[in-house]
Amino acid sequence: MTIAKVILKPKRAQPFFGRHPWVFAGAIDRIEGAPADGDEVDLISNGGNFVARGLFNSQSKINVRLYSWEEHVPLDRAFFRERLARALHLRHDILKLNTPDAGYRVCFSESDYLSGMIIDRYGDWLTVQFTALGLANRRAEIVDVLRELLNPKGIYLRTEKGVGKLEGVELHDQLLWGEPPPADLTILENGLRFLVNLAEGQKTGYYLDQRDNRAVVARMCAGKRVLDAFCYTGGFGLYAARAGAAEVLCLDASEPALELGRRNATANALANVSFEKADVFRHLADLAEAGRKFDVVVLDPPKFARNRAAVPEAFKGYRRLHQLALSLLDKDGVLVSCCCTGLITMTDLEELIGQVAVEGRRDLQLLERRGPSADHPVAVTCRESGYLKCVVSRVL
Repeated sequence: MTIAKVILKPKRAQPFFGRHPWVFAGAIDRIEGAPADGDEVDLISNGGNFVARGLFNSQSKINVRLYSWEEHVPLDRAFFRERLARALHLRHDILKLNTPDAGYRVCFSESDYLSGMIIDRYGDWLTVQFTALGLANRRAEIVDVLRELLNPKGIYLRTEKGVGKLEGVELHDQLLWGEPPPADLTILENGLRFLVNLAEGQKTGYYLDQRDNRAVVARMCAGKRVLDAFCYTGGFGLYAARAGAAEVLCLDASEPALELGRRNATANALANVSFEKADVFRHLADLAEAGRKFDVVVLDPPKFARNRAAVPEAFKGYRRLHQLALSLLDKDGVLVSCCCTGLITMTDLEELIGQVAVEGRRDLQLLERRGPSADHPVAVTCRESGYLKCVVSRVL
């Protein structure tokens, strides 16, 4: 098979020799050959040297996603099997996450050197999300490898809003192989049971990335009044309730998510937690106006910006949330600030928190800077994979 060549402009090869996986159109000088979208291509420096092999997509801003830096290595079933086996080695042999009824991330896209693919495991079921056309086109091959390596009962495809337009791929949520996931599918996380809706839940069904952060925050909640804003199915709130919080109020705009949260509370025999459907910004303002106070406030909103043009508006949203949180926190309270907007850095978030504290005449100490759980690693060659920030602060 003849492999087309993508030739870089002069002085544009260094990031890719450094193993960054995204080749944008602006870095490309010309293409030798006629690759179809999804085809393998070799990336070549302007001086004629082999850089890496990747998958081509003329419809994406990322024209080539790179996967191998070894010349003549085909991106075939054996290649993807080796990469997925390496990802599993981290989760199973190093992190020891492979326990019955476990939920964990099997593959984290660029962080596992498989740009454009996320795989999560929920007990005996897997969810797969493709954000790259090249891998979406190889889904039958990837499903076959997953069956061999993990022997699941079923594999379900989840899609992300907007990816079809960005990548030129038409995908719909569906069962890819095996048995459909049961309505009462449950995972066990740090001793707590959580129901997971693989077919309709947000993202791939549950937010596995906050596992360790929930446990850390729970240690500060015994005897406290806790507010979990943007609670989804109750992650932070249920941990706090089990830790002995005096009361826990969970807020979210999604009634289906809240209903799962209530069922989760029942499944874990937790009575000191309540769930309310609300526009979170408006409800926090109403609580502040009513004079309500909490000892711990958790802010875990969805992504506020998907592109750089939306970042200024996102900052306004985060600023308003923190102003409301400080007005609700009693003296010597704990503020948990989560941000999954990748375009906002940890430094950005800390500066925003500090500015709001000064404006509100509250002394604030940063206690912990945290990221996602370890099954969501960050590739040093693609720091963009480090999206989640979690800052735990003491507010005096």
